[in-house]
Amino acid sequence: MKSAAIREAFIRYFESKAHTQVASSSLVPGNDPTLLFTNAGMVQFKDAFLGREKRGYVRAVSSQRCVRAGGKHNDLENVGYTARHHTFFEMLGNFSFGDYFKHDAIKFAWEFLTSPEWMAIPAEKLWVTVYAEDEEAYQIWNEQMGVPAERMVRIGDNKGGKYASDNFWSMGDTGPCGPCTEIFYDHGADVAGGPPGSPDEDGDRYIEIWNNVFMQFNRDADGTMTPLPAPSVDTGMGLERISAVMQGVHSNYEIDLFQNLIKATAAILNVSDIEHTSLRVIADHIRSCAFLVSDGVIPSNEGRGYVLRRIIRRAARHGNKLGAEKAFFHKLVAPLALEMGEAYPELVTRQAQIEKVLLQEEEQFAKTLDQGMKILEQDLQDLNGKQIPGDTVFRLYDTYGFPVDLT
Repeated sequence: MKSAAIREAFIRYFESKAHTQVASSSLVPGNDPTLLFTNAGMVQFKDAFLGREKRGYVRAVSSQRCVRAGGKHNDLENVGYTARHHTFFEMLGNFSFGDYFKHDAIKFAWEFLTSPEWMAIPAEKLWVTVYAEDEEAYQIWNEQMGVPAERMVRIGDNKGGKYASDNFWSMGDTGPCGPCTEIFYDHGADVAGGPPGSPDEDGDRYIEIWNNVFMQFNRDADGTMTPLPAPSVDTGMGLERISAVMQGVHSNYEIDLFQNLIKATAAILNVSDIEHTSLRVIADHIRSCAFLVSDGVIPSNEGRGYVLRRIIRRAARHGNKLGAEKAFFHKLVAPLALEMGEAYPELVTRQAQIEKVLLQEEEQFAKTLDQGMKILEQDLQDLNGKQIPGDTVFRLYDTYGFPVDLT
C-alpha cells in the first residue's frame, strides 16, 4: 500500500466518523514564539485545547507536515544513520475538542489498524502500553478491544517524578496534560529488541506507531492536577512508520516515498550503490528544505534560517562525499513535487522559487568549501601530531561557515 494511499485512507476513515479534515498548517507556527518549527499535529490546535479558541467543529483529522531539526526536538545528527530519524515527517492525527474521549479514541485507532476494510494489520502483531494508573484505558483495551494482557504493558512514572512517564503527556510544565496509550508494531523475532517497558525496549523489534493522548487535567504551577471541564483527545501516527508496516519493510527509508527520492538522487549523482547512507541523508533533507522554503523560510545566520542553511549544507556535504562536483540538491525539488505534489500542491506552484533558493545556497556553500579547504589544508601541513587545534576548527566555522563535522 503506497504512502499516498495510506494518507488518503486515514483521512477518509475519520471523515466517515464525522471528523472535519483540516489542512496542514505551516512549518512556521503562527503566533507561538515557544516553537521553532511545527513539530506535531496538535500545534495548530493548541488554543482550541486550551479553551481560548472555539472552532466550527469538535472533531478534526489532519496530515500535518512537521520538522524536528532545531530547538528541543532535534534529530539532525541521527538522520540517515537510523531507521526512523528524520528532519521532516508527516503526522497523521485525529482530534476531539471536548467531544469523544478514551473509548472512542481507542476504538477508532484499533478499527483503522486491524479491520479488513482499512489497514488489516493482524491484531497479534500489535502491543499496547497504558499509563499505570489509567485503569479505564486498560479495561477498554483488554475487555472491549480484546487485547490480551500478555500484549499490554503498564508504564508508570519512569522519568523521575510524579506523572513523569513515557505514558503521561504534557503540553508544558503547566497546562493541559493527561495519560496516553501507545500502539506498537512487532516487526518479528528476527529483529533485535524487547517489548516496551523491558530492558531491551530501545531495540528495533517493537516500534511505536500511534500515540493517543487523553488530555483530562490542567496542571498548575505548584503541580496541582485539576480535571478539565472538557477532556480532549490528541493523537499522532507517523506516516513513514505506518507505511513501513504496510509495505513490509523495517526501515522508513525503504518505503516508496524515500526509495523514489533515493533513486532520483543516485541518478543525478551517477551513484550505483543505492544503499549508501549519504543518499538517505539527502533524500530526507530535500523534504525539509523544500517545505521550509515553501513556507517562507530563507537561509540565514540565525533562527529558522540558520537551521535551514545547516540542513542544506549537510545535504551538500553528503553529495560532496558521493562525488558531486556541481550543485545538485536543487534538482531534487522536481522529483519531490512529483512524489508529494498531489497532497501538497504548493510544492508544484512554488517549485521554481524553491529551486532558486536552494541553488543560491549551494553555490554560496561551494565558495565556503573552497575557502575552507585551502585554510584547512594549510593548517594540516603545519600540524604536529594528529589533533587539529580547536582554534582552527572554530575559525573555519565562525568566519567561513565551514561545518565542524566536515573539518
